[in-house]
Amino acid sequence: MALQESLNKFKQQQGKVQSTLTSIASRPGASKGTQARKAAPANISPVVPQKAPSPAVKFSNDTERLQHINNIRKAPVGAQIKRVIDLLLETRQAFTAEQINEAVYVDVKGNKAVFDSLRNNLKVRYEGAYFSYKSKHDLKDKNDLLKLIRKFPEGIAVIDLKDAYPTIMEDLQAAREIWLLSNFDSQEDIAYPNDPRVPLKVDDDLKQFFREIELPRDMIDIEKDLQKNGMKPATNTAKRRAMAQVHGIAPKSKAKKKQRDISKRTKLTNAHLPDLFRNLN
Repeated sequence: MALQESLNKFKQQQGKVQSTLTSIASRPGASKGTQARKAAPANISPVVPQKAPSPAVKFSNDTERLQHINNIRKAPVGAQIKRVIDLLLETRQAFTAEQINEAVYVDVKGNKAVFDSLRNNLKVRYEGAYFSYKSKHDLKDKNDLLKLIRKFPEGIAVIDLKDAYPTIMEDLQAAREIWLLSNFDSQEDIAYPNDPRVPLKVDDDLKQFFREIELPRDMIDIEKDLQKNGMKPATNTAKRRAMAQVHGIAPKSKAKKKQRDISKRTKLTNAHLPDLFRNLN
């Protein structure tokens, strides 16, 4: 009996479920939704949108510039002073502390040690709020250079002149009114005035030494002597002779020229050094 009652209850519940499904199916649009659900494949999973990869982190140009400025300002005072002096020398212009900061990133105004060292530097002129380059001799052009050298008949070191104005080395080498001689002790050039109108007195021992000098007869020996004294010969006789032997060219024997005596009719190029040629026939 209990089994029969349970069976009857199940049939009643089944009837209720069937009637519910029938009522749902009779509603408008229900069949299309059902068909759409039936048509959807069971093995398709919902699409999950992928995130775009984040761009790589890069230092900007401004960051690199700030690092460069920081390195300059952390450098020793001497290194910062050199940057400023190089700027003043290359431009030959006057700069304020703010302009120096913009040009070479040296904070002259904010660093007292840099400011004091720059203001007291022998190569820097400080007038008012402006810094400019200061050479040892205040020269503007070739005329100023010649006037200065004529004041130093004993010679003046080129190192004291070379930063006076940008083209001074060209003027020193091209001017016929100037002699450039090497100082073998310090390996520095000395500039002397070359003015034929000014006679120079030569000591007797120097004149005697000049007359006793005998030059080697072989050009190779002359070139060796030049190299021994720190000068570069303009010729290379050894190389020239070796090339001639390779090509089978016999060396030419030069006829010995008769030595000409110096007389009053002889034209002397060193007329401003008459003491060297006195008592010579």
